[in-house]
Amino acid sequence: MCHRRLVLDGWAEEPETSRRKGVELARRALQVARDDPSILTICAYVLARFGEDIGAMIALVDRALAINPSYAQGWFRSGILRLYAGQPDLAIEHLETALRLSPRERTGTPLTSIGFAYLCKHQFDETASKLLLAIQDNPGSSTPYRGLAACYAHMGRLDEARAIVAKLRAITPPRSCPCQASWSYGTPSIASCSCPACAWRRVRQDDRYSSGRRPWTIKAFRRRRSRPLKSQLRRY
Repeated sequence: MCHRRLVLDGWAEEPETSRRKGVELARRALQVARDDPSILTICAYVLARFGEDIGAMIALVDRALAINPSYAQGWFRSGILRLYAGQPDLAIEHLETALRLSPRERTGTPLTSIGFAYLCKHQFDETASKLLLAIQDNPGSSTPYRGLAACYAHMGRLDEARAIVAKLRAITPPRSCPCQASWSYGTPSIASCSCPACAWRRVRQDDRYSSGRRPWTIKAFRRRRSRPLKSQLRRY
């Protein structure tokens, strides 16, 4: 999962190397934990993202859900894979199941994913409704803003689409931003950068420290990457 995040968010110094390592670790995990629903769904999620056969990965998730039908995270990941496979109706059904099984503690980003599933179906009113809820739930996530801007453009609401794009730019660092290459809380680049995204991240850093939570940084991901395989399996 760490390698997936590194590649997906553009933090990997060598994306192809991270991809190969992610695939290798996922396959090793499947060898030692064939009947663990959590490991099955995580590995399917990672391998699908790295280009493995989507049908085989869906079969892995289906097996995990057969073992534990009440596993909310499994239903969420199943919904994501169904969305990858071009099955938006089934994706919505599985994502809503994840929400029902875990209404208080959200697993992943189900509202955003449901919004994108409706976008694939060209049901724009439902798309906007779900993505607005996703933004309210997590205003710092850039993904629902992207979907909402596309939705408004399809609906012909261009002024609103431009306003959403402006908000998206405010929370997303430009490619020239010094923090883009090495994103890490507390580094001199972020402390001195004046872009709105870095200002927001500094506020988030203060919030995490004041609440006693550990900031998520690229260094934290690398520490997790350096752990032995069994430690990674216990953590995830």
